[in-house]
Amino acid sequence: MKQNTPKRKGVTPHPKGLRAKRQAFYDVQNLLGDLPRERHMLLEFLHLVQDQLHCLSESHLVAVAHELGLSFAEVYEVATFYAHFDVIRDNQPPPPLTIRVCDSLTCEMNGAKKLLHTLAKNGGEKFRVVRAPCMGGCDQAPVAEVGKNHITRATATSVRAAISKGHTAPEIPDATLFEAYEKDGGYALLRECLGGGRSPDELIKTLEGSQLKGMGGAGFPAGTKWKLVRKEPGPRLMTVNADEGEPGSFKDRFYLDSDPHRLLEGTLIAAWAVEASDVYIYLRDEYPGILELLKQEIPKLESADLTAVTRIHLRRGAGAYICGEESAMMESIEGKRGLPRHRPPYVATVGLFGRPTLNHNVETLYWVRDVVEKGADWFADQGRNGGKGLRSYSVSGRVAEPGVKLAPAGITMNELLEEFCGGMASGHKFKAYLPGGASGGILPASLADVPLDFGTLEEHGCFIGAAAIIVLSDKDSIRDAALNLMRFFSDESCGQCTPCRAGTEKAVKLLEGKKLDRPLMTELCATMADASICGLGQTAGNPILSMMKHFKEDFA
Repeated sequence: MKQNTPKRKGVTPHPKGLRAKRQAFYDVQNLLGDLPRERHMLLEFLHLVQDQLHCLSESHLVAVAHELGLSFAEVYEVATFYAHFDVIRDNQPPPPLTIRVCDSLTCEMNGAKKLLHTLAKNGGEKFRVVRAPCMGGCDQAPVAEVGKNHITRATATSVRAAISKGHTAPEIPDATLFEAYEKDGGYALLRECLGGGRSPDELIKTLEGSQLKGMGGAGFPAGTKWKLVRKEPGPRLMTVNADEGEPGSFKDRFYLDSDPHRLLEGTLIAAWAVEASDVYIYLRDEYPGILELLKQEIPKLESADLTAVTRIHLRRGAGAYICGEESAMMESIEGKRGLPRHRPPYVATVGLFGRPTLNHNVETLYWVRDVVEKGADWFADQGRNGGKGLRSYSVSGRVAEPGVKLAPAGITMNELLEEFCGGMASGHKFKAYLPGGASGGILPASLADVPLDFGTLEEHGCFIGAAAIIVLSDKDSIRDAALNLMRFFSDESCGQCTPCRAGTEKAVKLLEGKKLDRPLMTELCATMADASICGLGQTAGNPILSMMKHFKEDFA
């Protein structure tokens, strides 16, 4: 809103460097209000401007830089790193509404290309249509986003209806709220911990006995992680990685949609155990409804005096798959580009803001209350085929009943398909599956009796990761699937290291060619695996290697 005078004294309408419009300084000051002008708040400030003005003009970036005492270059490099920030010149505003159409593998299998093409023909001054990576709705593909409103099983008709009716706001999930959760025994364990009825060592011993592991992909034992962080000198911090961006993964969304307080209680218990003064929940921007839900529920914990020991801070991602990597996520929380750090040191020693940091995935924390209340054996005994515990398998693709399947760790693909997914979709014959999302490789149906667990798939060139399972049928091309995945990696590479930045782009061009150069592709994948800084580049070649190893007949 235009004002004649600025709210704060000392505003400089024309600082050194890039000249900016005077109104931009007033806009930014009004939007930021009394929020502290701290460096780590940069992404939050950019979100405030983007949400209100639907873009980030150069003048507004200059104003944000002025408020934080940063150079324009520092703000510009952050704003242009993230896909959900629309940086424009002052005289080139985008259409007021953006339609995003997911082009991840499952959505592509369900007609996303046609949907994108159809909608793009009708774009113009009122709205624009852009392709987007996985939005976490693979079980209801294809997915489109109208403003902040997710349209599942989207069609051109349903998207146009949302546009015409102005349905652009996020839909808040129908979740278990604080009052209902507490009435059902929620937060009793946390209160017992805060009151001295439990000890951190007791909880760590229970977690170790349960063999609960990190469910974000690495599979590191949770109890061991707590023990390692506790050994580091304070002050300590904690982060929650709710930035699941792996194509095919939507289990975190499922738990946040339905029972967010189980995560919040697990988070506060873990923070209490390692004596973390602050916890930062990093939520992907593709989950706007969950963001509003958490904004509504977290203050209830503060009112109930459950955050007296540990403060909860909610942070939004901005559309960057790389920020699912823990160190890149911490860089983002600090208000920087999401570039993975070189290791060592590891985040347990030097993490967020340089402090020892406990980092956990949503699903891992979701299980903390049940594991402690029901005992280590209750969880560990749930496994099958040598596995320990329960796993939340995100299953999508050519199955009759896609969704999050809570099943014994170690279950095989054949067992999961028949017992939990209702078999294959009508008219489709089981051909292949991705056991661990885009980076976990591709296995043929002939290897569907291998247990789906940590350490069981590596001998076949694959891994379970976050258990994002995509099922392919006889109607799908393995080469097309590999190309879709490589395009995703090429788009999402942060660009910090050459093997990943150039390697993923080269891999796409090779897959687009008429004939595969197998020796060159093998060498390229090995180079990315050996020389990339983080897991994105190190595992990006897995779809290609799997394709060449297990599906030779497809490329004779």
